[in-house]
Amino acid sequence: MALLQKGWGVRQVARHMHVSPGSVCRWRDARAQHREAGLNAKRHPGSVPKLTLEQRHYLLTLLSQGPRAPGYPNELWTLKRVAVLIQRHFGLTYCPSGVWRVLRRLHWSPQKPARRARERDEVAIAQWPTDVGSQLKPSPA
Repeated sequence: MALLQKGWGVRQVARHMHVSPGSVCRWRDARAQHREAGLNAKRHPGSVPKLTLEQRHYLLTLLSQGPRAPGYPNELWTLKRVAVLIQRHFGLTYCPSGVWRVLRRLHWSPQKPARRARERDEVAIAQWPTDVGSQLKPSPA
């Protein structure tokens, strides 16, 4: 605005500021109409979320119970499964990309459960460092 007040042309200001002449005109008109307040940054609202804050908190509760609670055969949440969960509990339809945005807003990240053998013996694994580990000879330095 200071450059325009010094007598610079719209195109000169645009070139100097690396913006389009249309932007300079918009800024000039906004300032003329609303003074300095017209140049303040404005928040772009976007669409209103389908799920309310309370529903999102309840969704977190449902998700934390795990996928086996609603009857899925393994411990893996997929976007389709979460979409079905939202449909059942809230009556709202989401596509997978919409579910992804909801989960990101809830600070959930994509993860896969660790694969472990069914025959795995957790007790034996916990005892190994004391039983077997102590019998190993130290290697020469």
